[in-house]
Amino acid sequence: MRRVSLAHLTVLEADPVGLIDAGKAAGFSAIGLRVVDPPAADPIIQVDGNPDLQRRIKRSLRDTGMEILDIEAVWLGPETNVQRLRPALEVGTELGAKYVLTVGFDETHQRLVENFGAFCALAHDCGLRTMLEFIPFASVSNLKAAHDLLQTVRPANAGLLVDALHLSRSGGHPRDIAAYDPSLFSYVHLCDAPAAIPSADGLRAEGRNHRLYPGEGELWLDAFLDAFPPGTPVGVEAPNAAYAGVPFMERARLAGAATFEFLKRHDQAR
Repeated sequence: MRRVSLAHLTVLEADPVGLIDAGKAAGFSAIGLRVVDPPAADPIIQVDGNPDLQRRIKRSLRDTGMEILDIEAVWLGPETNVQRLRPALEVGTELGAKYVLTVGFDETHQRLVENFGAFCALAHDCGLRTMLEFIPFASVSNLKAAHDLLQTVRPANAGLLVDALHLSRSGGHPRDIAAYDPSLFSYVHLCDAPAAIPSADGLRAEGRNHRLYPGEGELWLDAFLDAFPPGTPVGVEAPNAAYAGVPFMERARLAGAATFEFLKRHDQAR
């Protein structure tokens, strides 16, 4: 069966144990856990350096049968000190994560190449596969740019993370995926949105606050899933400010209900 993960951004205010509980109650089999604060984002509960919280996370994972699909989100910017990220990556490995998600956010290309190479080496040393995500408002803004960075650095163990919204908003289409090695895509991010693309200054707000749950919008999600190897794991990343007043447990349930209904329709049609 396809592994379906509840990405932390969907219910960002949930603490790690609450995220696990919400994911389990909503039918997910895994979570994506934030362990690093992206720039200009809401602060997270620090997991590294907090042994008691780590014990509670492990106990919750054991009791629920849930897994951590990935840890996130490392934005490689001008001020990034890669070696200082080791404690966060090590705790991700300790908690059972397989992947770490990163984003290129540095307009100085050579520095980005060096930091990305160092980060991939560190992640590999910690037992994690680096997944490079392109975001239209970041310096690595589309699929080709992300693949070019991989080709330049040629790390030992890294892949590409494709988010349906970011593929759409960067001018891409599911048919573009066929040009790349399928082994690069360990999992994908799923959400929905209107077909109309916002102006450039609205992309960040849409990505962080105005996504729709799978099946509720107009993106080509069936073709998107079909572009990847059958059974590719899915992380549902769909923050929606329209539900800001709804408790995160209920938001997770709504996200799960929409996602599993969409996946059921998709799989039956094929």
